Amino acid sequence: MPHPGRTNPSSAFPRIVLALAAVAALFFCSCQSLDQRQHLLVSVAEQRMVLVEDGRPVANFPISTSKFGLGDERNSYRTPLGTMVVARKIGCHAPKGAVFRSRQWTGEVLPPDAPGRDPILTRILWLRGIEAQNRNAFPRMIYIHGTTEERRLGQPVSYGCIRMASADIIELYNRIGVGTPVTVIPNRMPMAVTTASWTPRLRSTPRVAAADDSESGDAAANPRRSSSRRGG
Repeated sequence: MPHPGRTNPSSAFPRIVLALAAVAALFFCSCQSLDQRQHLLVSVAEQRMVLVEDGRPVANFPISTSKFGLGDERNSYRTPLGTMVVARKIGCHAPKGAVFRSRQWTGEVLPPDAPGRDPILTRILWLRGIEAQNRNAFPRMIYIHGTTEERRLGQPVSYGCIRMASADIIELYNRIGVGTPVTVIPNRMPMAVTTASWTPRLRSTPRVAAADDSESGDAAANPRRSSSRRGG
């Protein structure tokens, strides 16, 4: 019989293996070098996102920004303008349509346009502002994430986040790393983005600080954001 104050090494071993596996999965999913060859440009006027690599557009996605307009005020449910960076990548091995609540997969999976449902789906790219005009993006929990409401992509219908189709957010998640700049502009895409080369001009060097998981800002104020019933 084991001593009551000691841990049985054989019983602790499986837990250690599982912990190491979880750390390894996190490393391979999220720990990517900062690749400044890539840049995401989001046009609010067109409700469209373009992935630029080495100055050239390589992917084009329909998206949805906020139905409440543009801004960075807390509890405003608006989409912030300017340049942000991808601070965290969440959901690496989750299935397509996975429902997230507080950035954890609930175990539920939904198809596109599931009736009466609008949670955060599939993948999460959590953004951190690097400019004065978007400094609240991270505590407000502004994400790029999948949505069930794929039929409404191309329209501003979100609660501040940038919504994408599940297949598109998986593709984007797999192509970009932590630290990738994301610039949201109110107008149409610059002509150079759609026809030739384009070089982003950052106002400051992207810097990714340590993330915390505290519920605050718009997500805490809006029960629809923090539940599995409504996405951002």
